[in-house]
Amino acid sequence: MLTWEATGVGSHPGQDHLEAARLVFGEVPGLPYLPELPGRGVGADLVGRTAALLVDLYAEVQPSGWRLADRPGRDHQRAADHLRRDLDGLEEAGHAYTGPLKLQVCGPWTLAAGIELRHGDKMLSDQGAVRDLIASLEQGVREHVDEVRRRLPGVTEIVLQLDEPGLPGVLAGTVPTASGFGRLAAVEGWRVAESLRLFAEPIVHCCAPSVPYDLLRTSGVRGVSVDASLLRRRDEDAVGEALEAGLLLFLGVVPGTDTRLPDVGVVAKPALELWRRLGFAPERLTEQVVLTPACGLAGASPRYARAALAACRKAAHVLRDDPAEGRVAGERQAG
Repeated sequence: MLTWEATGVGSHPGQDHLEAARLVFGEVPGLPYLPELPGRGVGADLVGRTAALLVDLYAEVQPSGWRLADRPGRDHQRAADHLRRDLDGLEEAGHAYTGPLKLQVCGPWTLAAGIELRHGDKMLSDQGAVRDLIASLEQGVREHVDEVRRRLPGVTEIVLQLDEPGLPGVLAGTVPTASGFGRLAAVEGWRVAESLRLFAEPIVHCCAPSVPYDLLRTSGVRGVSVDASLLRRRDEDAVGEALEAGLLLFLGVVPGTDTRLPDVGVVAKPALELWRRLGFAPERLTEQVVLTPACGLAGASPRYARAALAACRKAAHVLRDDPAEGRVAGERQAG
């Protein structure tokens, strides 16, 4: 049985990195993670935070967004400082922790669509620049993982999550040029698959429609993280094939912003109903499904962020204790 049960996607509200780390270890002890606090501003955002990990590539903020720079500047330093403080908080909150830990970084294709070349379009427009970016990111992630292991020697496994909200657009050719007047050419699926294989069996998170399940299934990834509310019946064959191939499904079952959370049976219902429609054995559900919020929690209140993680964990207990009973409970609450 998979012991991870539930986890978060990554981002949290507020600016207190230590409090966020303590919340994570307390609410999702099966698979805690390094929380991200984008509310702190430049350098704490998805692109800037990961740009700080790049090796021999530097980025700075321009009016149009992040752009490559010749040398590390103020924006790079700010992002590195945010990350260092986050790791300090993680080390303090998890000094006695033993078990798996999840780290999140922006995936290479969303990153390439989010950083501009020094004097031109987005990095995505230049295959050579994309290759350099992927190599730099892969090395930076390895060094990041090594540092986390040094700080938390009790960690038994690092689970890497690549955040790729922009991947469907990259594959479909809908990413706008830097000017906004055109669209960048679609990237071939084999290039994406080749790049993902460079990372150590990542979980790919994509909280956008048109998740490329078939591509991810053949790309050496460990699992896929998606918003359950965006799953369509037409996706289910591809989801089933991915699960049949052994991939994990991180399923977002509660909203990422404040709302009234339903009973745990209702929270568990999307996983139970999907499993029933796919026709898999009930005992496999807890072996392959991890419950999460639908997306990051940066837009939520601190109180809701805690409640959302707790709801995912409690709903996962419903699946673990008795999948059949959980399905009945979900149907009863919905009715």
